Amino acid sequence: MNQNLYSMKNYLLILALIVPFGLFAQDHDKIKEEDPEVSVTTHKVSTPSGTINYTATAGHMIIRDEDGYSRAKVFYMAYTKGDKVDTNRPVTFAFNGGPGSSSVWLHMGALGPKRVVMTEKGDQTKPPFEIVDNEYTWLDETDLVFIDPIETGYSRPAQGVSKKEFLGYNEDIQIVGDFIRKYTTQEGRWSSPKFLAGESYGTTRAAGLSGYLQDRYGMYLNGMMLISAILNFQTAYFTDGNELPYSLFLPTYAAIAWYHDKIDKNKYPELRPFLDEVEKFAEEDYTVALMKGDRLKGDDYKKIQKQLSEFTGLSEEWLESAHLRINIQRFVKELRRDEGITVGRLDGRITSFDYDNAGERYEYDPSYNAAIFGPYTAAIHQHLHDNLKVKKDDLPYEILTGRVRPWNYNNVQNQFLNNSQTLRQAIHKNPSLKVIVTNGYYDLATPYFATEYTFDHMFLNEAFKDNISMTYYEAGHMMYIHKPSLEQFTDDIRKFLKESK
Repeated sequence: MNQNLYSMKNYLLILALIVPFGLFAQDHDKIKEEDPEVSVTTHKVSTPSGTINYTATAGHMIIRDEDGYSRAKVFYMAYTKGDKVDTNRPVTFAFNGGPGSSSVWLHMGALGPKRVVMTEKGDQTKPPFEIVDNEYTWLDETDLVFIDPIETGYSRPAQGVSKKEFLGYNEDIQIVGDFIRKYTTQEGRWSSPKFLAGESYGTTRAAGLSGYLQDRYGMYLNGMMLISAILNFQTAYFTDGNELPYSLFLPTYAAIAWYHDKIDKNKYPELRPFLDEVEKFAEEDYTVALMKGDRLKGDDYKKIQKQLSEFTGLSEEWLESAHLRINIQRFVKELRRDEGITVGRLDGRITSFDYDNAGERYEYDPSYNAAIFGPYTAAIHQHLHDNLKVKKDDLPYEILTGRVRPWNYNNVQNQFLNNSQTLRQAIHKNPSLKVIVTNGYYDLATPYFATEYTFDHMFLNEAFKDNISMTYYEAGHMMYIHKPSLEQFTDDIRKFLKESK
C-alpha cells in the first residue's frame, strides 16, 4: 500500500512538471510577427472619365489576437487613386464566394484596373490568355481592396493555428471583418465612405459583415453591391421536403430554354415579357400544385405538366417521370440531351459535351471549366507577377479550392442559413445604408427569382424600401464576362456609387 502511494506521488509530481510544460510548448507553437513588407507599385489606366494614376499595394496583413500572437495572414490587393491616399475618398472592400473562392473573378473580370479578355459572349479565347487595361474599372469612383479569405489566394492561417478557426459562417465573417477594421484603421480610412462588394457566397458574407462591422466595431457602411446574391439558403437547396426551389428556379430554367431556342419564339419573341408569364405561373399555379404533392391528379396534373413543358422545353414524359420537379443537375443535362450538349450552371448560355449522353447529370460545368477557369487563373498569376511584383513561387494561389471543407454552419444547425434579417437590421440601424443587387437571367447558381423572394421576405420597414435596388442582365452568374452586360453593369454600379457616397 505504501509503495503504491509512493508511486502515485511520483506520478503526480511528473504530471505537474510535464503538463504545464506541454501547454507552454503548445502556446509557443504560435508566433508573434510584424506585418511583412508589401509590394507597392504605381500605374495608370484610361477610363471614360480620363486617365487615372493609381498606386497598387499587394501583400499579407497579419491579424493578431489580443495577446499579440498571429492568427492569420490575409492576402490583399489594394488600388488607391493617385500617389497618396485620400482619406475622404470612398473605399470598397471586395471578395468572391464559394466558400473557397479567391477574389479573382471580381478582380480580373470587372472591378480592378486590369481584366482578362473574353469573347463578346463570354467564352474563353485561345490560350495563352490576354490581360488588358480595364476601362470599366470602378477606380474612377472608389478605391478598391480585394480580400482573399483564409485558404484562398495566398491567405493562410498563421503558424500553429488550425484552419478550422476560419472555415465557417461566423468564423469567416469575423476574420474578414477584423481585416477590414485593421485596414481601415491602419490606412486612416474611417472618414472614407465605405462599401462592400460581394459575389455569390460573398453576398452571404457581405450581409453578415453589415451586422458584424456595425455591432462589433461601430463601422457603418454607405453601401453594398450584392452581385448574384444568396442570403436565404432554403431557396437553393433541392432537399427532400423543400419544395421552394422548384418554383424559384423555374423562371431561370425558362430563360435558358428560351436562349437555346427550346421555346416557341413566335409566341414568346422577347425574353422579359416571357418571364413575366413564367413568374406568374411559378408563384401561383405551380406553387399550389407542388403543395398538393401526389394529391395532384387528373386534368389538374396534365395542365401543370403541359405548361411546364411549354415553359422549359422539357418533354411532358420526362416531367412526369420527375414528378413535375426539376433540379439543376437534371435540367442542364436534359435540355439539349438529344443533341449531346450540356448547358452551364453558372451561365446557362455556355455549352459543352460530356463523355456520353446517357448520364443523369453533366460531367463538369461548361460555364466554369470550359469558360472562365483557365483565363482567370492565368490572368491573376500574370498580373501578380508582372504588374504587382508579387513573387510567391513556392505557394499556389488558390483560385477556387476545396481546402475550406468542411465548412462550419454551427450557427444554424438543423435549419437553413438565412441572414437576410442581419441585413434588414443593419439598414434599420443605419438608414443611410443602400444596397444594389445585380442578377443574371441565365444564372442557375443564384437564380434571380429566388433573390427577389428573399428580399420580399425581409420585411424591411416601408420607409427603407428605396434603400434596395435591383438590376438584371442577359448573362449568367458572372454577368460581366458578357461584354454588353459588363457595360450595363458598370454604368449601374457607377450610378449607385455616386448616389450612395
